[in-house]
Amino acid sequence: MVNSAAEEETFKKVTGIGGIFFKCKDPKKMREWYQAHLGLKTNQYGTVFEWRQAADNTKKGYSQWSPFSEKTKYFEPSVKEFMINYRVADLERLIGQLKKEGVTITDSIETVEYGKFVHIMDIEGNKIELWEPNDIEFEKLGKKIGSSTTK
Repeated sequence: MVNSAAEEETFKKVTGIGGIFFKCKDPKKMREWYQAHLGLKTNQYGTVFEWRQAADNTKKGYSQWSPFSEKTKYFEPSVKEFMINYRVADLERLIGQLKKEGVTITDSIETVEYGKFVHIMDIEGNKIELWEPNDIEFEKLGKKIGSSTTK
């Protein structure tokens, strides 16, 4: 199927922030500090912010906040201290478009119950995680591990 220029121009690439990840010396102490002082409902991964989607406020959306060990290799090949996860609507279509535009894709699309993921690099060497979420399954996963959200 060939997309028209008008379709490409109106194609939503990023729909929101899916998460913020950063390196720190002691992720456990960092989660405890944010829980004690800022009221985040933390779990072993950080916290999940729950919100309502603008396009349909009957649907929930989620954003992840996670401190990682300063020794993590998850952010590589970036040497930066942070990584942002962006929510996207159609990851496969977006990756096809980014490849045409010469954007560095660092891995293959990974599909899990709660969505699809892939990583890219921006022009300053920041690794970016793109997530096409399945919010219904993400919510189920949170309940399964006994997590509550920070609203």
